[in-house]
Amino acid sequence: MNDYQRIARVIRYMDKHRAAQPRLSTLARVAGMSQFHFHRLFTAWAGTTPKHFLQSLTFQHVRALLCQGENILDSAFEAGLSGPGRLHDLCVNLQAASPGEIKSGGAGWTIRAGFGSSPFGSCLVAQSPRGICHLSFVDSHPKAAWDELTGLWPNARWERDDAGARALLKEVFTLPSQSRAARLTAYVKGTAFQVRVWRALLRIPPGQLTTYGRVASAIGQPTAARAVGSAVGSNAVAWLIPCHRVIRETAALGDYRWGALRKRAMLTREAGLNSCQEKA
Repeated sequence: MNDYQRIARVIRYMDKHRAAQPRLSTLARVAGMSQFHFHRLFTAWAGTTPKHFLQSLTFQHVRALLCQGENILDSAFEAGLSGPGRLHDLCVNLQAASPGEIKSGGAGWTIRAGFGSSPFGSCLVAQSPRGICHLSFVDSHPKAAWDELTGLWPNARWERDDAGARALLKEVFTLPSQSRAARLTAYVKGTAFQVRVWRALLRIPPGQLTTYGRVASAIGQPTAARAVGSAVGSNAVAWLIPCHRVIRETAALGDYRWGALRKRAMLTREAGLNSCQEKA
């Protein structure tokens, strides 16, 4: 069992028993660890203590974030991408493949890809000459995930590079306290509408939430909430393009391509990191 699987088991337990506010000793037992080692692991993963994280799981917290984010996209579009206290994904340069590049299927390119770990489980990440073109979570069947990935750019030359993948994932998931000057580039293949949606997602600050309807309004198509939902679900670059920050109008978290529990973990981890930054 890897660290994220332990964390996921605890989050599941927290979610089910949050009204009882379970003690550290109980959570450590669920994780199968001593209290000392569990507290150290959880704090390193979440950037906050298990107690604060438990508070972040409440429905009231989700609703409060949603209310705070009502005009977040409008504000972000006015302010631009830069600003203090942001996670690295506000420094992502999103480039879209041209119709010619899509048609070529990656001919003449060498794409390096591999598997590695992240705070949210095992990942498959790929980097083209234009930037990171794929990042997904792989809970099982790595061969099937690899075959699906290589089918996206059928004419490219593929190189398996797990060591390079691990180094890249470490950079992708770096904490705010370990900020860097370099920008990451995400290279995406999608329709003009999908790219507009994905660019809008990059404007949502970490720890904040918005809805499909608000994203639709932000891109000037207020009646296209359903199409926005499809575009969000088609995102092939997890975490960097933060589709996990979009929820339903009812404040329910809704589905996530890589699992609802993982989405909850991402949001509460970001909320915990933001809370630590505000106190600093």
